[in-house]
Amino acid sequence: MQTDFFPAPRSEPTPSWAEILGRESTARRPVPIPSVAGRRILVTGAGGFIGAELVWTCVASGASQIVLLEIAEQALFSIDREMTARGCGDQCVPILGSVCDRALLAALFEEYRPEIVIHAAALKHVPLMEHNPFAAVETNSVGTWLLARIAQEHRVRRMILISTDKAVAPHSIMGASKRIAELAMLAHGGFTALRLVNVIGSPGSVAPLFADQIAQGGPITVTHPAARRFFITLDEVVALVAEAMAADSAQGVLVPDPGEPVLIADLARRMIASGDVRIVFTEQRPGDKLEESLISSRERYTVDSSASLRCVSSPAVADLDAQMHALQAAIAARDLPLLLRIVEALVPDYEPSVVLRDAVLALTATTPVAFK
Repeated sequence: MQTDFFPAPRSEPTPSWAEILGRESTARRPVPIPSVAGRRILVTGAGGFIGAELVWTCVASGASQIVLLEIAEQALFSIDREMTARGCGDQCVPILGSVCDRALLAALFEEYRPEIVIHAAALKHVPLMEHNPFAAVETNSVGTWLLARIAQEHRVRRMILISTDKAVAPHSIMGASKRIAELAMLAHGGFTALRLVNVIGSPGSVAPLFADQIAQGGPITVTHPAARRFFITLDEVVALVAEAMAADSAQGVLVPDPGEPVLIADLARRMIASGDVRIVFTEQRPGDKLEESLISSRERYTVDSSASLRCVSSPAVADLDAQMHALQAAIAARDLPLLLRIVEALVPDYEPSVVLRDAVLALTATTPVAFK
């Protein structure tokens, strides 16, 4: 019988994700997060790929209580059952709900008084969000802003947003919505946005898709021969969260050093262990870029940046609350032209995809809309 709280290794391909990236493969055991020991923690998106790993790690690191906030019933059921099976169900409080529900958030903070918030809840699939812009902005932008406001009102010691490099000069509404989430962190002193890159192996991402295509005999579909991405492993994510939590001065936007970007076609080739599996190049999807960046042209690394986790000087927005209220009104009215105007004002380097441009033009056929 397993007696500790550490999760058993998740199933990985042979070779492991780390080996596929050309990095040293180590036995899977979570990196402890000493700063959560004895603390009350709120993890949003607690049933997700990153959220569940952080829940397990917080339990193993001695957190006194963890509130598991998750909007997906099955994901919440799974993580709650896992915690109960490992004998630590009493430490966890499963809550089914959304970060967009202000009344729920207020009630959670009143009853459970979390001292640390790890905000991993997000809508993340780029092409899907191009067809669901209201959901993307409501969950990723408005939800983060509401959570940050309530956390600050309740004097939370530390809040960390799990952000993404897709927030840098975004071509997708998902990326733009996550940049607005970063702005919410910048507007609340002492809070942190941890800007991660692609986490290899996460459900719905490119590597598991390739694994499925290889298992079916191919072909592997790659959007473009020049497409490349930065990658990190799930273990590296936990280590970065631990580092961000440990650094008292770590606030604002933090960016890891993920190494060199990997050509997606090369990743596919590494995953083809044997056999005759073809690689077929398709086309870029709406919202995609050939290559992501770690910081924008409007940002710079600060002088005290370290090698593993660098602080970024990133422009904030002075009237964010007013803009967020305007976003809420646009979402409530399902007003796409207004929504995009506000998003473009908040994220000046956002370039809407052809999908959203066409959708706006169809809605405003008699009144031409000027895009940047």
